[in-house]
Amino acid sequence: MRILLINPNTMPEMTDLLVQVVTPHLPAGATLVPATGRFGAQYIASRSAGVVAAHAALDAYAEHGEGCDAIYLACFGDPGLFALRELARVPVIGMAEASCHAAAAKAARFSIVTGGERWGPILNEFVAMLGLGDRLAAVETVAPTGADIARDPDGSIALLAEACRRTADRDGAGAVILGGAGLAGLAARVQPHVDIPVLCSVETGTAAVLAALKHAPAKPESGDFALPAAVDSTGLSAPLARLLARL
Repeated sequence: MRILLINPNTMPEMTDLLVQVVTPHLPAGATLVPATGRFGAQYIASRSAGVVAAHAALDAYAEHGEGCDAIYLACFGDPGLFALRELARVPVIGMAEASCHAAAAKAARFSIVTGGERWGPILNEFVAMLGLGDRLAAVETVAPTGADIARDPDGSIALLAEACRRTADRDGAGAVILGGAGLAGLAARVQPHVDIPVLCSVETGTAAVLAALKHAPAKPESGDFALPAAVDSTGLSAPLARLLARL
């Protein structure tokens, strides 16, 4: 069982953090194939960086996806998620999508706590696209970016816990997601300070990957996620150009 873990941020240390958090949750015999974005922003914190990251995610799949049984897009906001599902013949799990569905299963209304102020409108739109807009209590952003939090996790626990308590009290959230690769593994440390369930987006996404591997559907032969028609391209990496051309 091989799982391609795509970090479309360009920080190798973020990929290392993801591998560290995901690995203990894998069954015996499962192997992670980690892939860091080859180009783009060091840490995604805007729409423009997210668009570039979607390209980087497709590029990583084209280069490293052969022989993998599932793809884990381990980046909150899931840049390129649906394009990956279109191209891939194996299950593709997005961290944000999986976390939102898991939180909605735990509570009537849930919130997201993450780093970086621009994530507020981006994630509101994303959750609405999933059809869960009426279940989202709030997106509570804190001033440090996810990259900043990853550099100083010990100094971020109190800030994250306060944000979780605030959205529970103010917005009526019954569960909260700590969203983002930079916040990987921190939910367990925040939970003792918060009265509602706190979900780690990385761990929740990992659970969704393992569930998908147990019940992997066949690749659709028609519809939105069937393979697209082959197309020539210009300026792409050789692996991605071959993938799009079906060579």
